[in-house]
Amino acid sequence: MFARLSMFVAACILQASPAYADQFRVTSQGEYFTAAKAVRAGDTIILANGTWRDFEIILTGKGTKDRPIVLKAEDSGKVAITGQSNLRIGGEHIEVSGLVFRDGYSPSGEVISFRRSKADQARNSRITEIVIDGFSKPGRFDDDYWVSLYGKNNRFDHNYLAGKTNKGVTMAVRLDSNESRDNGHRIDHNYFGPRQNLGSNGGETLRIGTSTYSMYNSGTIVEDNFFENCDGEVEIISIKSGGNIVRRNVFVASRGALTLRHGNNNVIERNIFFGQNKDHTGGIRIINENQTVTGNYMEGLRGTGFAGALTVMNGVPNSPVNRYVQVSNARIEHNSILDSARITFGAGSDAERSAAPISSVFADNLMSSSDEGRFLEADDDTSGISFSNNLVISGNISSQISAIPVQKLALARAQNGLLYPVGEAFSNRGAPRDLVVLPRNQAGPVWYLKPAANSGFDTGNVVTVAPGEDTLGAALASAKAGDRLQLAAGEYTVNKTMLIDRTISISGPVDSTGSLNVAGAIIRFSRPALFEIAEGGNLRLTAVGIDGAEAPDNVGNSVIRTSAMPMQNNFALELDQVSVSNLTVNKFFDVIAIGKSTMADRIIIRRSTFSNITGMVLNAAAETDNYGQYNAEYVTIEDSSFNGVQNGIANIYRGGTDESTFGPHFKLTNSRATQVGNNKNSAFGTGLLLHGVQDTTISGNSFRDSAPIKIVQTVGVPITVLAGNSFGAGAQPVIEEMFYKGPSRVEIRGTKLTAAGAK
Repeated sequence: MFARLSMFVAACILQASPAYADQFRVTSQGEYFTAAKAVRAGDTIILANGTWRDFEIILTGKGTKDRPIVLKAEDSGKVAITGQSNLRIGGEHIEVSGLVFRDGYSPSGEVISFRRSKADQARNSRITEIVIDGFSKPGRFDDDYWVSLYGKNNRFDHNYLAGKTNKGVTMAVRLDSNESRDNGHRIDHNYFGPRQNLGSNGGETLRIGTSTYSMYNSGTIVEDNFFENCDGEVEIISIKSGGNIVRRNVFVASRGALTLRHGNNNVIERNIFFGQNKDHTGGIRIINENQTVTGNYMEGLRGTGFAGALTVMNGVPNSPVNRYVQVSNARIEHNSILDSARITFGAGSDAERSAAPISSVFADNLMSSSDEGRFLEADDDTSGISFSNNLVISGNISSQISAIPVQKLALARAQNGLLYPVGEAFSNRGAPRDLVVLPRNQAGPVWYLKPAANSGFDTGNVVTVAPGEDTLGAALASAKAGDRLQLAAGEYTVNKTMLIDRTISISGPVDSTGSLNVAGAIIRFSRPALFEIAEGGNLRLTAVGIDGAEAPDNVGNSVIRTSAMPMQNNFALELDQVSVSNLTVNKFFDVIAIGKSTMADRIIIRRSTFSNITGMVLNAAAETDNYGQYNAEYVTIEDSSFNGVQNGIANIYRGGTDESTFGPHFKLTNSRATQVGNNKNSAFGTGLLLHGVQDTTISGNSFRDSAPIKIVQTVGVPITVLAGNSFGAGAQPVIEEMFYKGPSRVEIRGTKLTAAGAK
């Protein structure tokens, strides 16, 4: 061993000659750092295949264009960097390739950094075919960047970044030093894969600059990348600097928009957006001066507001750099915006954002709506925009921009898979016909598989479970992800909280007619919680009865709770034809309790009954720090009944003033509430409490002998509709506006409010 190390050190010394270059295969961190200290232009360090745990890799030196210093995996994809690890490079002409970061997280604020220190930033260097897969800090609001670009003329290409679950930009171009401005970086052919909804600001996939340095040019090129299911927040790409080019990228089913947030003189061209009819999928949002948006193709986008297919913002007069600079001299030309929900001019107009766009051009664009709603919207004066040669195939248009013609027009898909007008009459409208849709397999390393669709409920085996004591817990312990536990008729006693760390369904028995028998299987439990949803868990309950009479008298009891630890991954919870009763052993016994630093993508309750409960059905109000965070994205309750639910149907809270998220969304329809919210010990005194919910529909419900619904509207442009509800005495809804000073933004139909019902 010592002889081999001596030979290795001797070899490192020999390489001091500029003409000498060699490859050094290293099998330990000690060997690596010995080699890294001695490398010269032309040298290659090879990391042996295997797992390298708790490895903070540092590499710097002076390579040349023809003789770079190289660090690579022995075989691409077979070197796993795990535990608390990261990579920092400095110097010139450094190249790193073939590594996979997984099963851990960075102990610092970055996983990969293009600087060794503030004084040693990378130049003319390249990181290629690197994978960062789920390498996230444990707490969802522990902030870090996965990749930070500093220095000049660096390239980041053919890499894979997916599965970031914590707060912080996936990739950032940093401009906080003179050495990093006018940088000439190139970001190309990368696969930016699924990033779940963070439920907070700080979930951008790519950011170039910050508001502090937005007056500087970055000069970064972002081209030929593939963005898929990047749902972190309202900004997929956030441009906060000048002189950048974003071109030929493909965005698939990604919530949010490419946003020109700060900085001037950016070019956005020949990008392709496929919304695939997914909520909140957007295109391009324009702010600031001298922006060029040309030749882009957008189809199937369902976003509105700040995440519309195309959004031209209003600005703030004499705006500070961190707010909204007025749109001036924007050129928006030859774009196709098809089968999409909304295009907005003067978006965000209010008392502060009162500067409408000026000196701008909107020309030769081809547009069609996804529905009969308002398609082209004007929130402020549009006289500062010159409209010419545009064509709308379908959709309603604001009277302020009614000069744009509407004409039925046949479209057909070309060989590139995109829609274009049939014939030559309008061949000059919309996106260029020579656009190329970057294939998914040309982004990222060819040797690393891209994500498949997640296995959902009922995709595994059906496991029959007999009644009895702890039979359900035993069956769950051996169940695999996607399995359905099919309960026979009878009673089930559970003496241990059941951990849900996989996707699991539990279903009641089927009767002789083939229908589910809601009262056939009754589950009783003797612990403070029946189910605990942990990391990776999703739960569906169908046609079961749950009785809490045997639960202990513990503070914080619930039928379903989330882990006490922060959860990195979002979860789903569904209850269909479920009966829950007798949660009365103490004053606040909830059905569903969501803890801090956890997020439900969806909670669905259908055809279910809840009776004799001292707590509430859904407690989703743990994020009380008022940072714009919340616990549930979509909550849907329909065709259900609530009787004697003393603390209310739900409490959903989103505080703060941030506007970087889409939710929460709440829907309560065709349900009945009797004696709901009448717990004298409650601090709320409400039958339903919604604070900061952005999209609310409450329709077709009846409330009798219940406390009032309370809706507190905060920031953004919340959509709140109350339609066709019946409210008994004392249950009239209370509407409050925290910041908005105009008339009520709540749409109320088929319901008569008393004077005390609207504040």
